[in-house]
Amino acid sequence: MTTTADPRSSTGSATGSPTGSREPLEQVRRLVTEVPGPRSRALQERRLAAVSRGVGSTLPVFVERAEGAVLLDADGNQLIDLGAGIAVVNVGHAQPRVVERVQEQVADFTHTCFMVTPYEEYVAVCEALVRLAPVQQPAKAALFNTGSEAVENAVKIARHATGRDAVVVFDHAYHGRTNLTMAMTAKAMPYKKGFGPFAGEVYRAPMSYPFRDPEGMTGEQAAARAISVIESQVGADQVACVVIEPVQGEGGFIEPAPGFLPALAAWCREHGALFVADEVQTGFARTGDVFACEREGVVPDLVTLAKGVAGGLPLAGVVGRADAMDAVHTGGLGGTYGGNPVACAAALGALDAMADLDLTGTARSIEERMLPRLRALQAQRPGIGDVRGRGAMLALEVVKTDGGVATREPDAAGAAAISAACHAAGVVTLTCGTHGNVLRFLPPLTIEPALLDDALDVLEAAVLSALAG
Repeated sequence: MTTTADPRSSTGSATGSPTGSREPLEQVRRLVTEVPGPRSRALQERRLAAVSRGVGSTLPVFVERAEGAVLLDADGNQLIDLGAGIAVVNVGHAQPRVVERVQEQVADFTHTCFMVTPYEEYVAVCEALVRLAPVQQPAKAALFNTGSEAVENAVKIARHATGRDAVVVFDHAYHGRTNLTMAMTAKAMPYKKGFGPFAGEVYRAPMSYPFRDPEGMTGEQAAARAISVIESQVGADQVACVVIEPVQGEGGFIEPAPGFLPALAAWCREHGALFVADEVQTGFARTGDVFACEREGVVPDLVTLAKGVAGGLPLAGVVGRADAMDAVHTGGLGGTYGGNPVACAAALGALDAMADLDLTGTARSIEERMLPRLRALQAQRPGIGDVRGRGAMLALEVVKTDGGVATREPDAAGAAAISAACHAAGVVTLTCGTHGNVLRFLPPLTIEPALLDDALDVLEAAVLSALAG
């Protein structure tokens, strides 16, 4: 529900105060001005004068504080966050375990560079990742800063381990913004336009996309289609790695049909290529499993991770088979800030919270709460062409209609209108998809049920208003 009292007078919260020195931020939606309000608009003017226009923002409200699943903006508005910083704060904003670990580590030291003088926190994070990731044992890990870095280093490892060059990716994929990962990313605008030429030896295969594939196509059939392209256009003996998101993120929250991922992994094993699961967005309980590829028992050779690992601090990694990880010569992996001690401390706090709070279970509970309401909306508005996803990684694909009947034609304007209406009402939502027509929902896994229900009420009103019946 939305209220109009002073947000700074709140006293109740399910998350607790992360510092113990101030009142917790009440987990309610509350609007005291329009969104964005006058202070955010003034800050936006400063931003436009100083910040490159190449850096965009979904919603130009300036956040002063965040806790749990609520953002407090510069005007005193409290917004429900259904984006979680793009699946980063899975453990919630200002998670007390993360805050405590970070404060302690900052007081000890902030940087030495692990490649110069190492520290225990880096080792402890790698030990945790080796224990958690669904990779063949024995396994090892290496830490970096961003998801793009993790993916790029996974390719380096795969090329070194196999002695091959070719990298296979898929339609609708998103893997990052570096030169190599832009080549691996499918979507041109805004990620690739004007930034070429891109790195070579990257090849694209068709993805399993149940909503748009021929009716009745199985995961195994979709895999055979992809493998045919790989073998004919690349050659099995040239492939260093096949890199895939178990559930695609920016491409539209596309969950491949059952059997697709296992068939690709089996093909990689047969032909000596490494199967790389890009779990940057799907990892750390987001889909109801610690890692999404666990759902079908897929065992990758390498897993890339970032986002949800460190509760909002920049940390990424690659974890995989020890023989592959150790194939690279000493000094071949690393970076000045990779595995920064403060980020590692945050990760240790976030991983503790993930286990203690059973966030895989809460992600499944979010799915159980959201999916029926999303499907009910689909029944009321044919412009909702598809409802999909799992755990707390769910989506609506918006399509145009013809005579009240859904088509397969993307409706980016409809998705944007729904999102804008949510923003105006105090709910942060994100769009995605190759054609920009998918609404994606990524709430913090600690979101309180009443707050989630309120957000869904706002979403329902926005959908019913924006789309014709």
